Amino acid sequence: MIIDAYNTAQNVRGRSDYLTGVRPGEQPPPHIPFDPGRLLERMDAAGVDKAMVCSLAQRIENDFIIELTAKFPDRLFGFGQVRPQDDDALDEVERIAAAGLPGLKLHPTLHGYFASDHGLLDPVFRICREHGLIVLINALDDPFCHPMAIEEVAKGFPEVPTIIAHMGAVWNVPDAITVAERNPSIYLDTSATLLSDVRRAYGRLGPEKILMGTEWPGHDFDLERMKIAKAITDDADRALVEGGNMARLLGMADGGTCDPQ
Repeated sequence: MIIDAYNTAQNVRGRSDYLTGVRPGEQPPPHIPFDPGRLLERMDAAGVDKAMVCSLAQRIENDFIIELTAKFPDRLFGFGQVRPQDDDALDEVERIAAAGLPGLKLHPTLHGYFASDHGLLDPVFRICREHGLIVLINALDDPFCHPMAIEEVAKGFPEVPTIIAHMGAVWNVPDAITVAERNPSIYLDTSATLLSDVRRAYGRLGPEKILMGTEWPGHDFDLERMKIAKAITDDADRALVEGGNMARLLGMADGGTCDPQ
């Protein structure tokens, strides 16, 4: 199976230029509900069997993600999201787990905290450990979520698979590779990375610690698969990156369905 580890699906786009895609001076379009057909069409065109979806950090929509993935359980799986400093954050992580979502996305940069903040994140990781959740941390080049700051908390929870999204691109990729190399529970996803980043990670780590991530709709599945194919020419190794590793983290039996927890 081809399984993609990181994409976004937002139902309420709000008034942000980033979310609406309008140019300065233009009026934002009226609210248009999310069309899952667009996502599934692009997955089909690229031969992607299953994909993770989560909210953009600008607006958390856990209920929408729960409903969307329940509607397409064979094609989509969801990661919930919280701001750890919110009063109800821990209750929300519990609710996400109870709803059957297999993971949690964190965005330190946009939500205003450091990835090394034990007071905020240790309780979150404890709940994720209890419920078998995967943690994905959005980690573009930024001091809020430097790979070694992510390691500071994640190393205390080796039972919690932790994904460094974007490999810390642009400048923090070498440190992300180092952190993944010395922590069995830390993985790197390929979204928003350069071809050379994937090659470098593969050369140091082999295929077992790398996950294909597209971050649709900002990027497209066929382009991500092309990048990975150029970086990893061995078929068996590429199969791990394009789905085998994620299937293992999800506890999928025979590469198809998730084992019940």
